[in-house]
Amino acid sequence: MRWILFVLATVLAFGANIRLFLKDGNYHVVSEYKVLSDRIRYFSVERSDWEEIPLELVDLAKTKGAVEARETEIADEKKAEAEEEAAEKALRKEIRSVPKEAGVYHLVEGSPMQPMKQAELKVVTDKKRQLLQVISPVPILSGKSHVEIDGVRSAFVITEERPEFYFRLANEERFGLVRCVPAPKGAARIVERWEVVPVVKEIITQHEDIQIFRKQVGEALYKVWPMEPLPVGEYAWIEFTDGKGNTQAWDFSIQTRK
Repeated sequence: MRWILFVLATVLAFGANIRLFLKDGNYHVVSEYKVLSDRIRYFSVERSDWEEIPLELVDLAKTKGAVEARETEIADEKKAEAEEEAAEKALRKEIRSVPKEAGVYHLVEGSPMQPMKQAELKVVTDKKRQLLQVISPVPILSGKSHVEIDGVRSAFVITEERPEFYFRLANEERFGLVRCVPAPKGAARIVERWEVVPVVKEIITQHEDIQIFRKQVGEALYKVWPMEPLPVGEYAWIEFTDGKGNTQAWDFSIQTRK
């Protein structure tokens, strides 16, 4: 009868309603029960009273299985809650380590946050190259141009396929991850293409956007990472306002692990 006592002890310990299964396939919902010599005494949830039933009518093995399954379920729930709490605690600690200055920071497990250098962008047309500055933007001329970064490869090299970053915005603007492509002329990478509409001088921008996950973890602060592994190549995080020509970029290179 030791296993019967175990069932009873488990029921009392968890204090949860369980099914007292009968051999004919039916069951009673009970809050607790006791195995007596030839009968089962149980507290009926439906009728809120103690009742008894012959022991030979009860499927104790099935009842025990239900109790053990519930015990496992509760243990799994507690484990998941503990893991979630630990993850949230680690995230709060991680967030506190992000510098207060606006910019992009590469998250490396077990290492300090790596600040990324803001790239110097140039607006290139058929006739000239001009430095793009947010404070004093380039005069907008009708036609097509592109925004590029000097050099065929970024100095900020990452070997992870799905790197994680923190992005602290300077202003409430749009941001995203783009793939940079080689410029047709010179050693440079194109971040985005512009088409300036005549008269209204509106800028229509085109990026090679990468799908990302983003989680806001503070005021103007986001944890961001790509949805899919990034192939080897050149990339940049950008912050911008549609139609304003005020793009800022933080570039990096994905390279294979050695």
